[in-house]
Amino acid sequence: MASDPQSLPPLNVDWPGYHRLIERLALIVHESGFHFRRVLCLARGGMRPGDVLSRVFDVPLAVLVTSSYREKGGTVAGALDIAERVTSTGGEIAGPILLVDDMVDSGITLQRVVEHLRRQYPAITELRTAVIWYKDISIFEPDYFVEKVEGNRWINQPFEYYDTMRPAQLAEKMKRSPS
Repeated sequence: MASDPQSLPPLNVDWPGYHRLIERLALIVHESGFHFRRVLCLARGGMRPGDVLSRVFDVPLAVLVTSSYREKGGTVAGALDIAERVTSTGGEIAGPILLVDDMVDSGITLQRVVEHLRRQYPAITELRTAVIWYKDISIFEPDYFVEKVEGNRWINQPFEYYDTMRPAQLAEKMKRSPS
């Protein structure tokens, strides 16, 4: 019998572990044989993985801004906002595209973004999704993922430290430890 995901401790990921997971994701995509013209990352969580994959595969990076986790330091989901347009250099958003995010949580974001992209960018011929973490409660299954996570277990990513950091706190931190 599976344990109650609410009783599971959060998954804490440090910077070295986070980068290793992104590198593993790049290899999983590579080993699949999928050839894409561009990485399209979802901001904010997908920006770091998207940047690395764009560099490793030597393809342009595009960004689509989405937002739902805005309350309580980014820990509570609200209404999903999707920017109308993708931002990118390197020409039209067309051909095979790799859509990258950090995780599939409920699956609603990726499901709605895929629908949005198919409506707004009919020149996309193939769209595959890649994430680091895939929660098994999701309504959307990504094409590529590194780790499958049981239930709705919280994942503490290393950059979340900045979700509650404000300039005055940063200034104080830098005074205590300037190097």
